[in-house]
Amino acid sequence: MIKLRSVLVFVLALALLAVVMPSTRASAEDAKVSVGLVGAVSDAPLFIAEAKGYFKEENIEVNLVQFNSGALMTAPLGTGELDVGAGGPSAGFYNAVARGIDVKIVADKATTAPGYGFNPLVIRKALIDSGKVKSARDLKGLTIANVTTGDSAEPTITEALKKGGLTWNDVKHVHLSFADQVVAMQSGSVDGGIITEPNATRAVQLGIGVRFMPTDKFYPNQQIATLMYGGPFMKSRPDVAKRFMIAYVKALRYYYGALKDGHYAGPNAASVTAILEANTSVKDPALYKLMTPNAVNPDGAVDLDTMRNDLSVWRALGEVTGNVTVEQAVDMSYVDAAVKALGKYKR
Repeated sequence: MIKLRSVLVFVLALALLAVVMPSTRASAEDAKVSVGLVGAVSDAPLFIAEAKGYFKEENIEVNLVQFNSGALMTAPLGTGELDVGAGGPSAGFYNAVARGIDVKIVADKATTAPGYGFNPLVIRKALIDSGKVKSARDLKGLTIANVTTGDSAEPTITEALKKGGLTWNDVKHVHLSFADQVVAMQSGSVDGGIITEPNATRAVQLGIGVRFMPTDKFYPNQQIATLMYGGPFMKSRPDVAKRFMIAYVKALRYYYGALKDGHYAGPNAASVTAILEANTSVKDPALYKLMTPNAVNPDGAVDLDTMRNDLSVWRALGEVTGNVTVEQAVDMSYVDAAVKALGKYKR
């Protein structure tokens, strides 16, 4: 009888194990998160969270997926093919939200906080040396470049022109990549552009351009880049989405610890620049000492005021046509939960 009871216990244990094992496998699959990025220096928090083991601490396995631009992430985020994306607010993003694509901005990734104008208006050095361009009003009639229609540089250019009493149509506009803008300035076919680091520093090093108007001076705290969650990810795996944000905010804070006086000069600087050298195309340690890094909010919140202003610029240019507000496109609940779990950052 005792032997039969032992057999029954063994059989029941096997049955229980069969039930538990698929659940464990499902849990492991649920913790896999696909993350889109462009490999920019501003992707630092994602690289840091991976390198410092913050994702691992939250039992999350991350698959980093390379994209050519943040705009290309919106559709796969909406369908669930991608869980998380790292890119900037844009006219295209707001149009997608207006069309019902299920995607939200959930955290900060890069801003132009005072001292951290990492995307200055660079003007051709020859124009500065000749005295042709002395102030913002002298921008009239120049050819100014940005990367593409509806990008974050359009509101930035608009704000720069305002300082000279000018409007969008007072300058000529062309679309070029940041690297190509430097080349075009060298040939004289372009007079200036909003150029992000490290290309801005390279333009200065080569004697091609001058940091004419630092963005943090004429448009402080502009929300240049953000973290985005896809709707299917938020709805089907809310716990994983919360844990991901805890890891991300830890990484934001570690990155923040690398910043001092507008440079990578804080206590974490050597570690952060080493992580960036390993994960981006910027491999020169000397360049990190010269360039101006982007700022971040160590508590993760985005700057709603500049986002509203940017949206109004894209509307005025006719690039956002749908009925959409910034509030519809933003969900700060994940950042709020992460800060509650970690405590507010003490500056």
